Amino acid sequence: MAAKTHYEQLELPPTATADAIKQSFRSLIARYHPDKVQHLGKEFQDMAAVRAAELTEAYRILSDAGRRADYDRTLGTPLLSGGAAAPPSAPPSDSGGEAEPRPRPPSVFREERASRDEYMRKATLNRFKHAVDAVGGGYDEALLRGFELAFVPKAKLFARNKNPRLLGRFLSEVDGRAVTEAWTQAGKWTEDDVCVFLLGSSLAPARELATAIAEQRRRSKSKVTLIPVDARDWSAHVPTDAPDVVKTLLARVRGGT
Repeated sequence: MAAKTHYEQLELPPTATADAIKQSFRSLIARYHPDKVQHLGKEFQDMAAVRAAELTEAYRILSDAGRRADYDRTLGTPLLSGGAAAPPSAPPSDSGGEAEPRPRPPSVFREERASRDEYMRKATLNRFKHAVDAVGGGYDEALLRGFELAFVPKAKLFARNKNPRLLGRFLSEVDGRAVTEAWTQAGKWTEDDVCVFLLGSSLAPARELATAIAEQRRRSKSKVTLIPVDARDWSAHVPTDAPDVVKTLLARVRGGT
């Protein structure tokens, strides 16, 4: 696979303005700041460091008009007077003249997005798992099809552990349909209380999520508590009647412990 251009690193077309370059860099680099990954495993810390270095180098080149002009010439991209890349030239005519250099077409970034989503999925699930391991009372890991994470409360010697079972699923977007599917699958797992965490790199509007959750509560007899979580900042839609262990878990995962 060909190396990504600096524009592709910043998820921008060659025609991007200086302000767009700055905004994209700030948005992307924040995801890979050491403070955001210090509690993850070394593998993810190394991945974040490499990604941050790529973003920083791309911004160093593209944020300077002179360096950007030199870089664009290496791509075969002719420039406009304002520093932005010119649109593609017309195809050569039959007059025999030499064709103008064609600019490199911008990538649709599918591979970059897939790589980023996979990184975020692994990092999110790893951080969540560490938080579950740190919760008082303890959980044992289990397996359940359709969920990346599943935990059952550890049995106590002389009493029943009243903590709910826990399920986690990572999604690129948490929406009403995801709520319905996860609720249905979780309800088939057990008759005990179960909390489902839908961890998303984006969330549908709060009203859509609230409507879907209310509908499942009305229709289903399962003892399910479903919590949409924004994996970008760990904000969550937590019902007031959520078990205490859920609130403790979310506090730990926000703090990275």
